[in-house]
Amino acid sequence: MTGVLLVDKPEGTTSAGVIRTLKPRLGRTKVGHLGTLDPFASGLLPLCLGEATKVARYLLVEEKDYEGTISLGTATDTLDRTGSPIATAPVPPLAQPELDAVAARFTGRQQQVPPMYSALKRDGVPLYELARRGLEVERAPREITIERIELALSGPDRIDFRIACSKGTYVRVLAADVGRALGTVAHLERLRRTRVGAFRVEDATAVDALLGLAPGATLPVVAVRDALAGYAAFSAPSDALGRLRRGQQEPLARLPAPRAAGETALLLDPAGNVAAVIEAAGARAAWRLVRLLGVS
Repeated sequence: MTGVLLVDKPEGTTSAGVIRTLKPRLGRTKVGHLGTLDPFASGLLPLCLGEATKVARYLLVEEKDYEGTISLGTATDTLDRTGSPIATAPVPPLAQPELDAVAARFTGRQQQVPPMYSALKRDGVPLYELARRGLEVERAPREITIERIELALSGPDRIDFRIACSKGTYVRVLAADVGRALGTVAHLERLRRTRVGAFRVEDATAVDALLGLAPGATLPVVAVRDALAGYAAFSAPSDALGRLRRGQQEPLARLPAPRAAGETALLLDPAGNVAAVIEAAGARAAWRLVRLLGVS
């Protein structure tokens, strides 16, 4: 079984827990997820199955969309509703023009410091384990991009939001920053991921629905070719693919020249399936083989 399975993750379970739950349905198929969702969050969790796990890194660079709710007036140690309160502050009267101004401030490229409660590691130890011990270590800021953010009052101390952001953005940190920008403190109360690149939550299937499929039923997977539709693709005859599988690179010299160093492209077998991923490398930006796939 190969492809990308779009799962609508429920609240209250980890991303790894979703995989464990679906394992009886997936059998011995190799599985990997594209971007962890916190246990309290819900929404789109794309799972790479089988040979699709070999191209996961080409899908992880995609922009993501989220929606959710920010709770004002209380800060927590985890920056979300699962944490313990660590500070409170009055919530000033707010109007939509103020929210629009704050949204404009947080739009574009910026530096963001990852939270202590994260899976990032320091000397091999996840930061969240250090945080649970009451320790805090310095974290280097990372560049992120907020392509779009919309804020709307949903109560005197609640703000609903929609956001499109780059990989690596911590929405919990953004929620706390928005609270400070509005003159109070805040934490993330609700989070739902609605898009990962070209994948949308409307096309995802709930875990219970997947478990309820009849034995032998075909899972609604997205083919690798469709998942990587944004990349250039070249057809390759079977004999050329055979030589590549034997470690011979000369078939790549017959392909159209790369447009730039670092370009990624796909090789398709005669049936139109993705057989390999290639990249332009070196001073002359020549194609080189990066990944070989089986059935896709």
